[in-house]
Amino acid sequence: MITINRNLIQNFPFHLVEISPWPLLVSFTLLSMAIGGVMYMHGYPYGGSLLSLGFLLTASGMTLWFRDIIAEASYLGCHTSHVQKGLTIGVILFIISEVFAFLSIFWGFFHSSLSPAIEIGGCWPPADPFAIPLLNTILLLSSGAFVTFAHHSLIQGNREGAIIGTLLTIVLAIIFTALQYYEYNQASFTFSDSVYGSVFFASTGSNTLRKIAIFYRTIFIAVAFFRIINYHLTTGHHVGYEAAIIYWHFVDSS
Repeated sequence: MITINRNLIQNFPFHLVEISPWPLLVSFTLLSMAIGGVMYMHGYPYGGSLLSLGFLLTASGMTLWFRDIIAEASYLGCHTSHVQKGLTIGVILFIISEVFAFLSIFWGFFHSSLSPAIEIGGCWPPADPFAIPLLNTILLLSSGAFVTFAHHSLIQGNREGAIIGTLLTIVLAIIFTALQYYEYNQASFTFSDSVYGSVFFASTGSNTLRKIAIFYRTIFIAVAFFRIINYHLTTGHHVGYEAAIIYWHFVDSS
């Protein structure tokens, strides 16, 4: 006679996450990276070493965390339609918080550029829009077009198009970050040079740090690229890829 332990039967469609050390680990590594960044920018000794160590530990923790989530979604079947809907809502709420963070920066930009006060000389410093800024804008728009092409290819079952589009997106993101780094090194002003310098580095700097090459934004697409190659994503089950694309388009528009 076969007996069934009714305590093991799940009567709801939601996924109960098992105890994981990765959220606690990543929170501490992010704190270490933030402290290292502040120390490095203020010239404290070993600030760069702490920043690099925090970056590597955060990337390692995220890799292990992603591994567990991929196993839950692709192999254990834990991500039901209700779970996917909850994940999508979480990403949308995260992007809304990012919108309000950028709102304050853009408010400072338009307030100072459209009506320059006498304290900043009554004029807004001109910028060359046909140099690196224009090239980076083209790269951003192109990457958004390629990732959209890859998304629609995946939905239509075009595996080759999804792989090529995602790969080109990653390449353009790396080129963009390299050009952004070059632009920072060649800038004739710093963060503390009047309102213009503060607004410039606050807007482009906060934007770039979130997607600093192979980290936040680009690493999400890189993980999706890995999953496409390994047949983890299907035409109707790719919520992680969609979340990465939504965040990609948000950063492009900002």
